[in-house]
Amino acid sequence: MARRALVLFAHGARSASWAAPFERLRDLVQAQRPDVDVSLAFLELMEPRLPAHVRELAAAGVTHVTVVPVFLGQGGHVLRDLPLMADALRAELPQMTLEVVGAAGEDPAVLQALAHYCSSAIPSK
Repeated sequence: MARRALVLFAHGARSASWAAPFERLRDLVQAQRPDVDVSLAFLELMEPRLPAHVRELAAAGVTHVTVVPVFLGQGGHVLRDLPLMADALRAELPQMTLEVVGAAGEDPAVLQALAHYCSSAIPSK
């Protein structure tokens, strides 16, 4: 059976505290999917970077990786940078299946959760 991993892919920032919500998200997802290795990787400014992290997963015997861009929209990083990285990794690691899904913020359930959060910011009368 294939060993699976789920990588939450975020932009990264200079401040280490920026990653705290993503770390909490990783922990929540890991609790929901104990059968899958759930981790974080970043585009820039933080470690691990996505390409190096996927290589480490491959070296550890992972054969299927799903990358979830934890971005609100399909901007340049998701539309251009991520596909280039994914294609390069697929060429470098042909034994691994690398799947990239859409940006989290494009999912209707995520948008509903954000809408609920935003609308609840206004107190009821």
